[in-house]
Amino acid sequence: MSTLTETRGAHAHLMGAQYVSFDRESETITMRFTAPESFVSPRGSVQGGLVAGFLDEVMGWAHVIATDGAEAPLNLDISMTLLKPVLPGPLLAKGRVVRRGRRVIFLEGELFDETGAVLARSTSTAIPTPRPGDQG
Repeated sequence: MSTLTETRGAHAHLMGAQYVSFDRESETITMRFTAPESFVSPRGSVQGGLVAGFLDEVMGWAHVIATDGAEAPLNLDISMTLLKPVLPGPLLAKGRVVRRGRRVIFLEGELFDETGAVLARSTSTAIPTPRPGDQG
């Protein structure tokens, strides 16, 4: 898959979501994002809930592509650790399917700055569901 034409939607556009690559063996996706100035809190960095949005997006796409677009994860739980302030501008993210069963999926995500420094990490426990809006 050379592009994620499926990343349509206002949220993906707002985050500047772009597909980079997918490694089928490790079920890991790499995506680029752009954090706009409008995401910055009075503290001078991207608001934490919006950081979680980048990680949620990349983890979800890892599962979507691993299932060839048949399924999307429905989150039961997301945990995030902020390691450094996330500044506006370009970001790189990696999402990975850790384990997928019929009833539960375990996902991981990492967010990086342009230098490759890890800014945030996340994990998610989700359930597999048919992908909404893409059936015929």
